[in-house]
Amino acid sequence: MTDTIDKDTLAAARESARSRYDEYVAAGLKLDITRGKPCSAQLDLSDGMTDVLPAGDHTADPEGDARNYGGAPQGLKALREMFAPLVDVPADQLVVRDNSSLSLMHFCVASSFFHPLPGGEKPWAGEKVTFLAPSPGYDRHFAVCDELGVDLKTVAMTADGPDMDEVEVLVAADSSIKGIWCVPKYSNPTGVTYSDEVVRRLAAMTTAAPDFRIYWDNAYAIHHLTGEHDELASIVDACAEAGHPDRVFVFASTSKVTFAGGGVSFFGGSPANVTWFLARDGMRSIGPDKINQLRHVRFFGDTAGVQAHMDKHREIIAPKFEAVGKALAGDLGALGVAEWNEPNGGYFVSLDVVPGTAKRVVQLAKEAGVALTPAGATFPGGDDPGDRNIRIAPTFPTTDELERALGVLTTCVILAAAEKLLD
Repeated sequence: MTDTIDKDTLAAARESARSRYDEYVAAGLKLDITRGKPCSAQLDLSDGMTDVLPAGDHTADPEGDARNYGGAPQGLKALREMFAPLVDVPADQLVVRDNSSLSLMHFCVASSFFHPLPGGEKPWAGEKVTFLAPSPGYDRHFAVCDELGVDLKTVAMTADGPDMDEVEVLVAADSSIKGIWCVPKYSNPTGVTYSDEVVRRLAAMTTAAPDFRIYWDNAYAIHHLTGEHDELASIVDACAEAGHPDRVFVFASTSKVTFAGGGVSFFGGSPANVTWFLARDGMRSIGPDKINQLRHVRFFGDTAGVQAHMDKHREIIAPKFEAVGKALAGDLGALGVAEWNEPNGGYFVSLDVVPGTAKRVVQLAKEAGVALTPAGATFPGGDDPGDRNIRIAPTFPTTDELERALGVLTTCVILAAAEKLLD
């Protein structure tokens, strides 16, 4: 990046950036684009769920009375059938649970320390356990491992997904590597959708650990930003065809589809994995909130109803992503001090600034009243070795707030680049 920067042009840009920055500081801004949360208008789309079940409507077919215990060990059949094509898992290999898919991931990692996985010889307790962390990646995945004492090994993300040359060498040589974190569609934060080849190689690769698991967090499977959707090959099918049917755990949720704290989550995998999950989960809870599951069934009606609902989400947030692209291109494009993606879906834009300046950008923005995701958050341990990646979360603020925050951000990128390259 720095080889193509014209320092005279950057020096001229710095002068106007300094003036703008002083104005931002004086304005006393309080803006926040740290996390990918739905905005109020998105949450309003699901308000009908609060009264979709009239008095007396509490019976699901074939489960019966949804108010009581039991009757649906995998969750309501109608809901599993509705979401099966959206998460690319057969309905009979899908489990529906309460609102958080992250809690299911935490539960699966933790349970693996005490109960052998299908294909495994013993629990993980007492062993060194490592997960691969394609980076830039999702900070909460990394936090799960930190919480549970799992080591993380960074691997590079490419335009097609994880660097499979690197992944294949690592998993074949080290039996302590028990898993890999994957956000396979519209990845957090890079927006990458894994190529068919990457999916095939993940499914077919040789692993030293017989109980190796792909944690397939398909969080953004239906979160499209354009009319043309990225296509993602079925990891469940690919693993079965490669002779490793138990290799993948699939996760998804409606946390950004309906209500963030009141949605439903999904676990999917081979029949053996589902049996393992249900046995562990049966010790944690007598059963999920079937009334909430029934709300989702009534509210959406069918798969097409879910897709129509997501079109409404797209109408709200796509202009915000367009605003990000416009601001970055207009303010930074000619200077060559930053690179960024223009995702087809998901919740984030990944911004790479001049190496060694990401933390400085975040600091300058904070002093001007704009909160950004901490620099390094997209890498294990919060340590971006290049100190260059910043995750932008455009969905939550209003468009006006977002545009003001972007003005501050691009100004700070210019100032930090000038400090690094000119001073």
